[in-house]
Amino acid sequence: MTTLLERAELDPGSPLHPDGPPSAPQSRLRRVIAGKPDDPRWVRPTLLALLAFTALGYLWALGDSGWANSFYSAAVQAGTKSWKAFFFGSSDASNFITVDKPPASLWVMELSARLFGVNSWSILVPQALEGVATVGVLYATVRRWFSPAAALLAGAVMAMTPVAVLMFRFNNPDALLVLLLTVAAYATVRALERAQTSWLVVAMACIGTGFITKMLQAFVIVPVIGLVYLLFAPTPLGRRIRQLLLAAVALVVSAGWWVAAVALTPASSRPYIGGSQDNNIFNLIFGYNGFGRLSGNEAGSVGGAGAAGSRWGATGWSRLFGSDMGGQISWLLPPALVLLGAGLWITLRSSRTDRTRAALVLWGGWLLLTGAVFSFAAGIIHPYYTVALAPAIAALIGIGSVLLWQRRSQLWVRIVLGATVALTGVWAYALLDRTPHWLPGLRVVALVACAGTGLVIAVVPRLRGRVAAAVVVVGLLAASLGPAAYAVDTIVTPQSGAIPAAGPATAGAFGGPGGTGGPGGFTGRPGAGGAPGGFGGTGPGAAGGRFAGGAPPGAAGRFGRGFGGARFGGGGAPGAPGGGGGALGILNASTPGAALVTALEKSADQYTWVAATVSSNNASGYQLATGDPVMAIGGFNGTDPAPTLAQFEQYVQQGKIHYFIAGGRGGGGGTGSSTATAASQITSWVESHFTAQTVSGQTIYDLTQPTSTTGATSG
Repeated sequence: MTTLLERAELDPGSPLHPDGPPSAPQSRLRRVIAGKPDDPRWVRPTLLALLAFTALGYLWALGDSGWANSFYSAAVQAGTKSWKAFFFGSSDASNFITVDKPPASLWVMELSARLFGVNSWSILVPQALEGVATVGVLYATVRRWFSPAAALLAGAVMAMTPVAVLMFRFNNPDALLVLLLTVAAYATVRALERAQTSWLVVAMACIGTGFITKMLQAFVIVPVIGLVYLLFAPTPLGRRIRQLLLAAVALVVSAGWWVAAVALTPASSRPYIGGSQDNNIFNLIFGYNGFGRLSGNEAGSVGGAGAAGSRWGATGWSRLFGSDMGGQISWLLPPALVLLGAGLWITLRSSRTDRTRAALVLWGGWLLLTGAVFSFAAGIIHPYYTVALAPAIAALIGIGSVLLWQRRSQLWVRIVLGATVALTGVWAYALLDRTPHWLPGLRVVALVACAGTGLVIAVVPRLRGRVAAAVVVVGLLAASLGPAAYAVDTIVTPQSGAIPAAGPATAGAFGGPGGTGGPGGFTGRPGAGGAPGGFGGTGPGAAGGRFAGGAPPGAAGRFGRGFGGARFGGGGAPGAPGGGGGALGILNASTPGAALVTALEKSADQYTWVAATVSSNNASGYQLATGDPVMAIGGFNGTDPAPTLAQFEQYVQQGKIHYFIAGGRGGGGGTGSSTATAASQITSWVESHFTAQTVSGQTIYDLTQPTSTTGATSG
């Protein structure tokens, strides 16, 4: 009898199921959108409004960013012309080299571009829709166990987190990664409800798919999910262990099938694995995209290993609050930590399977473990990586705020809740004070409003009715002033390059006003427009210390603002003949003139590659302008040993490459410097065997013509 009842309760179509039987297919969809059938009538329209405003913000003027990250846009273009390039994630349709990440995020964009053509919108809209989906899934996850208010608050915080606004309007892999991890959290919550193996397998399959989106970063939350299920699932310990072992198999299969396919494909039948130093997918997984990110020992990195206080900033717990990352993610990080601690204290004596405590450990573990990785990683790390913290912070704010508000009759709870609101205002003031000339009055308003609201919550024992509602509204608005302003600034500012940033440039940020030197020891000096602290240029394309990059089609406004407000430029920028963009020219695309595009397109179908140039970002601009494959010597950084000089000579002898375009630069120095010699050897060989021409202000070499003593100038 007990077994029959349990089976009935697990059957979604049974009247005994907690959610009741679905009367129609739309019934299940309504539950996903609105939560539970007994929700108040205001819940559904509020949720739909949240999703609509999120979509509006993420889609607003999206085309102004042009190609955004041209490195990935060029790969999308390649994937629309070649299914082989699609599968492997090649930078070019002739499949010379791949991007330095696995291709799952490219697959989504490439399918969109195959349907709607290769353009800014077809590439960027999928990211925006992934952002809307993330907000919806986070709402659904929190709503499973908590009130509509908690779920809506979590969704709203997620939607307006500045770095989330940035990355869901950009074509880096992070957008899909965050969506997949959020779905994994949802599946974990479902698995915990009735100890269902199927949902646990779904959670791990999502993380495995996250692995073929951004490799080992997706695995950071695996220990958290495993521990939460082991501690809190309502089933005997032995069964929990067996379920976790089965989930581990699902993780390996979902993450490993693509890796196995690449590893088993002969090197002669696939592109070179970009980012690796030996054309081996495992070198990319465990080196450049793996443990090297933690230790700083990354072969092929720009400028070598990172360390505390050097290239990628000082490590430590304060990193997330510093000038580089603070304005991106940390607005509500202090209150999230306080609410996590208070919630765990409240649930200290609860039963083992208590859902509130399980949720707090799930989201808190996600936040703490991922935050620790970002805080202490000595290798390559960029502020936009912190978007992976946004779902956890948002969930903790939603769950913790409502949990404490419901217990505000207790004095200690009122004090903690009031202090948390006041702390939010203090931290918002500190972050906004880093840009004292940007909305100067906002920081004072945020501080005063949060402090006043916190004081009222702490000292008034019985807040009810309209007074309580007013306090809640004022508190929420005050706490959201800073991140919302940053979010709006991010929405109206086109973004490009490899290192985008949300909000205004902050004092002391990497490359921003008053900033420190850039990678590899590049010193800050006055930038364009009189803003001090931009990157000091050391090569062609540098102008006033700010690396100027040309805008791809559709770009407008403050196009090209990157990390810390600095411009990272590519070749061919206006007024910068030779246009390699200096030592950091790899961070943005080249922008060829009309005469150069015409030259590259001439007889393009006779060549495997219409041109070759050093670094993928330099190559991407030429490829996007012509629609034809361009060989990216050395991959993203220009430091991959591909091709060797001998291989390049053979390609030239076989007539596979039409032009060599000068100006692209790989990152020298450090662990990648030895492999950078392949690119420099090729450049030297071309310069000594072929005649330089200047077309549209760019130096090129026709590899089909032997050396002569004169060059031509056109354009």
